[in-house]
Amino acid sequence: MLDRQSMGPALYRDAMSRYAGHVQLVTTALGSERRGVTITAACSVSDNPATVLICLNNSNVKNEIFFKSGVFALNALGAHHQGLADAFSGKTGLSNDERFASGTFETLVTGAPVLADALAAFDCRVIEIKEASTHNIIFGEVMAVRFSEIKPALIYMNRDYHTL
Repeated sequence: MLDRQSMGPALYRDAMSRYAGHVQLVTTALGSERRGVTITAACSVSDNPATVLICLNNSNVKNEIFFKSGVFALNALGAHHQGLADAFSGKTGLSNDERFASGTFETLVTGAPVLADALAAFDCRVIEIKEASTHNIIFGEVMAVRFSEIKPALIYMNRDYHTL
């Protein structure tokens, strides 16, 4: 067992790699500008009012749009979305327009891009942002939901994709 003083970022990331997370795509729009990021750091906060949270790296200047737009969509990805997850994670080197062209996106209530065939999509209005070290935690009130037929979920664990 390690004490807190010996805990470093690399050791922490190694331990967290064993923590399974549902792969999700978080998207937003501000005017004609859109942004999407593949994440696993998201969860439900409450069902009354319906609220979710997402965690985004605050050192990536491209994520500023999430902090300014006031809206986001949390899209739960299925096994069939692995290529989309790679595209929005930056692994493929696609431009932002090419990333969005690799899926079908619509809007519901807020104007945030919603993945049409997401296992579940939560269209949210930002209600609070908290800075926590290297990340910002963005709380969103769910204004609309959409879900598709039940299909296997895309999970990330041990630095690789899995399905459930």
